Amino acid sequence: MTPARTRRVGGSTAGGRVTKVACMGKEAGDVTIWATAAPAVSASFLASLVEMVEAFTIVFAVGSVRGWKPALSGSLAALLLLAILIAVLGPGLGHIPLTVLQLVIGVLLLLFGLRWLRKAILRAAGLLALHDEASVFAREDSRLRAAMTRDERQLDWIAGLAAFKAVTLEGIEVVFIVIAVGAGRGLVGWAALGAFGAFLLVLAIGLAVRGPLTRVPENALKFIVGIMLSAFGVFWTGEGLSVGWPGGEAMIPLLVLLFLVTGLAAAGLLRASERKAAS
Repeated sequence: MTPARTRRVGGSTAGGRVTKVACMGKEAGDVTIWATAAPAVSASFLASLVEMVEAFTIVFAVGSVRGWKPALSGSLAALLLLAILIAVLGPGLGHIPLTVLQLVIGVLLLLFGLRWLRKAILRAAGLLALHDEASVFAREDSRLRAAMTRDERQLDWIAGLAAFKAVTLEGIEVVFIVIAVGAGRGLVGWAALGAFGAFLLVLAIGLAVRGPLTRVPENALKFIVGIMLSAFGVFWTGEGLSVGWPGGEAMIPLLVLLFLVTGLAAAGLLRASERKAAS
């Protein structure tokens, strides 16, 4: 009798240990997933936030001048086009070898990010005018009001086309960013979640403010996004070239820090050079 009870107790203890180890393994796996997905989600969220603020400014200008029917019609048509684009391109990514996909996306993402970072550095140094959503809104508003001498149908077409173009152009950049930061490690879903969060935030703020989102620190966001996209570009390019990054994805925050320090230093040097030239 006693040996049997001992076996049951031992079995129960062993089962408890197995369960505990399994739970610890699950928790460690969840932490690993979040650690891997967090950079993709944050990069996608911030980049999409910038693009959606710019699209919202144009759509709001169209709605305030001509009415919300052409503004929403143009926006919905653009979203439909983007959905078709995703449906066509999405399945094809699975047929591309991973290293080729990482290399191509890495190079494109690096070029894309460096373009944003260059403009952000020039703006921070005072060599390039800051992006101002209020002036963009005023310019689009004036353009649409100047066209109001035309007949009603033509004006609705022009207004809807302006909204369509804004949402399409900014949306294509969002789609590219989502694919670029997520495709290399199968994190497209996580990156899309970040972009969707940015969409909901811009929509909520826009409905509350009912005006162009002039208080969004867009220039600072572009600086941050340029840094993050450049860091992802270097990382995925290295992955595509089979570079053995120490620590794997843990190198991404270090690359972000490197681009941050370089960007701030470049802006400071340019600002000092400009002041010296002015004096």
